[in-house]
Amino acid sequence: MLFRFGVKYRHLIQAGRIRRERSIFSRIGEMPSLRRAAVIALFLCGVPAAHAADAASDLPESAPDVVNSPNWALQVTPYMWAAGLDGHISPFRRGPTIGVEKSFSDVLNDLNFGGFVNVWGRYERFVFSGDVMYVDTTDGHASGPLPALTIPGVGLIPPGGNIDAKVDTKQFTATLMGGYRVIDTPQFTLDALGGARFWHISNDVKLTGSLGGVSGSVSYGESFGWVDPLVGVRAFLPVTEKLSFQAQADIGGFGAGSDLTWSAMATVNYAFSDRFSASVGYKVLDVDYDHDGHVFDTRLSGPVLGMTYRF
Repeated sequence: MLFRFGVKYRHLIQAGRIRRERSIFSRIGEMPSLRRAAVIALFLCGVPAAHAADAASDLPESAPDVVNSPNWALQVTPYMWAAGLDGHISPFRRGPTIGVEKSFSDVLNDLNFGGFVNVWGRYERFVFSGDVMYVDTTDGHASGPLPALTIPGVGLIPPGGNIDAKVDTKQFTATLMGGYRVIDTPQFTLDALGGARFWHISNDVKLTGSLGGVSGSVSYGESFGWVDPLVGVRAFLPVTEKLSFQAQADIGGFGAGSDLTWSAMATVNYAFSDRFSASVGYKVLDVDYDHDGHVFDTRLSGPVLGMTYRF
């Protein structure tokens, strides 16, 4: 009886076993897709946001080869420049050339407004660099009592009079460059750059003559500008995940605008997060312009401090 039972139900037992085996094998067959899904989910959740524009390669060495730095980057850096001024200037066409030597504290005393911003971008291995500077200063001098003299527009100032002169100078400089990343490694990057620097200088002078309660004044303004072609380089050296060095230099003019202009800047950078970093360093901007009676042969130099935001 038991034998017949076993024979009778043997095919059912075997069928159940086959179904179980098939179920087991079907689940085993599903595991690769589950594993793939788990790997994809971990990949999507585990990839960190982009680091600093040039530090995107700071991923661990064990990261998969498919995890590459983003193919674009953009950062904006407002900065302060504690620059002193040295050189020779003729504020007006065919006017006298004046020697100028001012420390940063002197410039700060004359400063009405100053703004500096640097923009840098990259798409794959193509790069863009922009730097804009605007400075408005007023320098005043008073002399007296003076001997009798005549000033056009003011008239005769009798002996014992006083002269008050104020010169308001506005300088706008924009450096725009594009180029190509010739060296692109996790340890070092180097960009070759070419572009132009745009200059615009305006001077307004106001002379006021006075004697006792009587006074008169005259004003005169003049502006000039030019464009300098440039070539340059930019280097970036990451030291740690957060600390890096950066240097940029250019040279140009070549008689097309000024006789010669050049600039150089080197900074140490510290990244607080993927978006924000701080930079401290030193910058020099030199130009030698002498054309059509205008002279602007100056050098601005001093420490810089900036905050960078990365998009």
